Amino acid sequence: MRRAVLIGCCAALALGGCASSDDDPARAALPELASVQFPQRPFIAQVDAPPQAVEQATRKARKAKPEQPAARGSEIAPGAPSDDEIRAELAELYGDDTDVVTTRAVLLRSGEATAPPDAPREVQAIVDAANKVARLPYVYGGGHGGGEGLFIDSAYDCSGSISFALANAGLIDRPMTSGELANWGEPGQGKWVTIYANAEHAFMVVGGARFDTVGLRQTGSRWQRPFRTVRGFTAVHPPGL
Repeated sequence: MRRAVLIGCCAALALGGCASSDDDPARAALPELASVQFPQRPFIAQVDAPPQAVEQATRKARKAKPEQPAARGSEIAPGAPSDDEIRAELAELYGDDTDVVTTRAVLLRSGEATAPPDAPREVQAIVDAANKVARLPYVYGGGHGGGEGLFIDSAYDCSGSISFALANAGLIDRPMTSGELANWGEPGQGKWVTIYANAEHAFMVVGGARFDTVGLRQTGSRWQRPFRTVRGFTAVHPPGL
């Protein structure tokens, strides 16, 4: 009779310009939950060990497990941006110190956005209103008082759609052009909301999600991932946000 030897293996867990809003009553108090934030610094354990011991352990590890050749398909694609170029774009969009968390995260799904439950009331209102017009078509001058009312229209231009979202949060009382948005609010990037505007175009970033008319040609929604050039745009934000 042969004896079967069972060898057990332990597996590690993987870490993984607008329609007016309804006059709703004040929102109930939101739960105090920590919002998702990014970018996040990776956790690196600090081990106090003599330099000689670290060097010896490193040599043993290299001898025991020699370097493997790169897997096919893992090479950097021709024309891909370098790490420095990516860092420059992130710094341009979020500020020079990209290790410091200054932006709260908004979830994008199926062309709509969801603000975290601990977001300020104004941010919740901006996101809810922007969702209402995110898929409506673009027309120059749309949302600037040419429809059924001051903010009500069937199509919106870039500044019209942003004005709609800001109006529903009670931040403005009339549609604004792109040039006016560039001089509105407080200068610089906000914690939750940043509007990038010049005389020809305007878009906003809310909790890391970009609300931009040009997204209609890409995905059919104004909500997009945040990354795009901000050269030539003035950054402003609603006071306190």
